[in-house]
Amino acid sequence: MLSPKRTKYRKQHKGRIKGMAKGGTELNFGAYGLKATTPGRVSARQIEAARRAITRHMRRVGKLWIRIFPDVPVSQKPQEVRMGSGKGSPEWWAARVKPGRIMFELDGVSREMAEQAFILAAAKLPVQTRFVTRIGEEG
Repeated sequence: MLSPKRTKYRKQHKGRIKGMAKGGTELNFGAYGLKATTPGRVSARQIEAARRAITRHMRRVGKLWIRIFPDVPVSQKPQEVRMGSGKGSPEWWAARVKPGRIMFELDGVSREMAEQAFILAAAKLPVQTRFVTRIGEEG
């Protein structure tokens, strides 16, 4: 699973995910992409589950690029712990995804295969997505 090798600070504030994506809104590597249409936090496990769904469907033909990285530590307190006594310890890593962000890109496969692979991947993700293609591609 993806996680940073080291970070400057161990814990981060939760924050809010507002506005549209500033970068990563265009296809840079592949011919097809999966673009987020709603904001949300995507965990490293969800990214890995989506990656597995895509590669299994493609039968390891073509190339896949993952354009998001989980760099936000998400802390949790243990169950049945009383209020107070500080913030919980970091439990998992998440990527903040804004609307318009390209999350995955594919190349070297047919449009139908790419579309079906991204439908399977979208089922694993907590954000709503849409299938995008390069300008010049059919559809």
